Amino acid sequence: MQEFLQKKNFFQKILAEKIKEIRLSQNKSISLISAEIGMTKSMWADMEKGIKDPQISTLKRMAEGMDIKLSQLIAYCEDELGQDFLLTE
Repeated sequence: MQEFLQKKNFFQKILAEKIKEIRLSQNKSISLISAEIGMTKSMWADMEKGIKDPQISTLKRMAEGMDIKLSQLIAYCEDELGQDFLLTE
């Protein structure tokens, strides 16, 4: 169980970094991008800090706000995590 939690936290960290990186590359503030998709600023900020464990529907909305597909967001994370990364043991 401990190993799963470590992997989950690592994944959330990578996801958070990618979300922030993409948003900043588009020169969008948290206020602007969260308003565009109807999300609170605090929720978006928590996602960028890796605090929240997002649902797929939330990630899809965030990806849409960044004008990318959800699959692209996941692919960016996979590039950082590596091909062998699994949340399961």
